[in-house]
Amino acid sequence: MTATQTNNKLYDIDQIRQQARQSIEEGAVTEDYPLDREQACQFLNEALATEILCVMRYRHHQVIAKGINYPQVAAEFAEHAEQEQEHTMMLAERIDQLGGDPDFNPATIMERSSTEYGSTGANIELTQLIKEDLVAERIAIEVYRKLVGFFGHADPTTRHIVESILEDEEDHASELADLLAAIDPRTKPS
Repeated sequence: MTATQTNNKLYDIDQIRQQARQSIEEGAVTEDYPLDREQACQFLNEALATEILCVMRYRHHQVIAKGINYPQVAAEFAEHAEQEQEHTMMLAERIDQLGGDPDFNPATIMERSSTEYGSTGANIELTQLIKEDLVAERIAIEVYRKLVGFFGHADPTTRHIVESILEDEEDHASELADLLAAIDPRTKPS
């Protein structure tokens, strides 16, 4: 190691050690967290509400799915509900790590969610259920893309979580588009 390399360190370990000992009650959030944590948690709580609503919609659709193709579609709804539940916990845990309060309040889920619950009733066509879920997935994809941009390089941990969820949402949309095309040949996959 040359003298120049010794003097041009990427970081000062003594300073990092001192900062790490301060505010230890903050857990994973260090002094140099560059984003507004309140705003970050608000955005994540909106995503959390969306995921909670998606779990409920997929479970509802799983139960009410009818028709000749319903076993295959109901199984897809069940799988998506389970993955949306995983997303819920990923987001809630990250909000907690950032010092926020994961908002599971059922009274405000609808107003915080970017997606809608969808149709209710006993005689909803299977294609309608798939379309509602596909629209919801497409909305979620757009929202998560915007969140990736917000967290960017400033918070790579949250960005990674959001990118992982985004990948799943894109898979869900693709699977739903394929199901819709298989059940209703008049529908052209996008």
